[in-house]
Amino acid sequence: MNDTDKKISLIKRNAKEIVTEDELRELIRGNSSPTTYVGYEPSGTLHLGHLLTANKLIDLQKAGFNVKILLADLHAYLNEKGSIKDIRETAEMNKDFFLAYGLEEDKTEFVLGSEYQLDEDYIMDVYELSLNVTLNRARRSMDEVSRRKKNPIVGQMLYPLMQAADIGFLGIDLAVGGIDQRKIHMLAREILPKIDYNPPICLHTPILTGLDGKKMSSSRENWIDLSDSPEEIEEKINDAYCPKEQIKDNPVIEIMKYHIMPRYDEITIERPEKYGGDLNYSSFHGLKQDYLEGELHPLDLKKSVTIYLNEVIEPARKKVGGL
Repeated sequence: MNDTDKKISLIKRNAKEIVTEDELRELIRGNSSPTTYVGYEPSGTLHLGHLLTANKLIDLQKAGFNVKILLADLHAYLNEKGSIKDIRETAEMNKDFFLAYGLEEDKTEFVLGSEYQLDEDYIMDVYELSLNVTLNRARRSMDEVSRRKKNPIVGQMLYPLMQAADIGFLGIDLAVGGIDQRKIHMLAREILPKIDYNPPICLHTPILTGLDGKKMSSSRENWIDLSDSPEEIEEKINDAYCPKEQIKDNPVIEIMKYHIMPRYDEITIERPEKYGGDLNYSSFHGLKQDYLEGELHPLDLKKSVTIYLNEVIEPARKKVGGL
């Protein structure tokens, strides 16, 4: 496997899709230090849903990418996530969390949206994009991310135009986001060339299942975040939906796949000798097969997930506790 193939393999790991892989391969061959980004609405303590894209940024740094993290204060304001003052305070807090979680400081640039989104050139980009997008198209692009689906406010129609403008204005080669960002990213690929920017390559990560086996939602508080203590994480994992011999929509399996196994060359599931002794895995495939066949019991999986997840987030948890 040549160097390009190794980088592609790392970038593709745990990704839902890449649009397009051929463009990504061409970028890696022709650019020794390409730029990627994720935009985050600062709206609270980071949870495992946010950190799924952060995991991918870590992979991209290992593959030679420079990372820009957009702390999208104005986007969060337009999406009704709080006052500008509160949002900006949260944005400052989030910077340290991302670095403590594992991003390399010398390869990570943090950008506050309002630092450039009020500049004349940027505003003109948004205006020009608005002349190339119908109201219906803008509304459809927000289907998965807006807070008001039935009766959207005008600010939510600005949101996708600003996100497209961000990608062009910041010089992004590869845009990363959850699969819920797909419609906005596809809009950006279509309209950015109309105002003389290159269309971005787009990488989408899956959406994590909530701990109750349902869609992750703030109303259900069915996630784990960086402010949770080791005891709280143990309690949440023990109570989590984890059907025997089922992988689909199994949040404990997903935590192992997306948040733990990429951080370790090998993981050990500790079991008493009377139940067969410890199980060792260097790939998710082996763990998946044993779980599907009943060789790995949900209780043993939960115990190990609790141990490893606490190790993974401990540096960031300490940062949360220190603020």
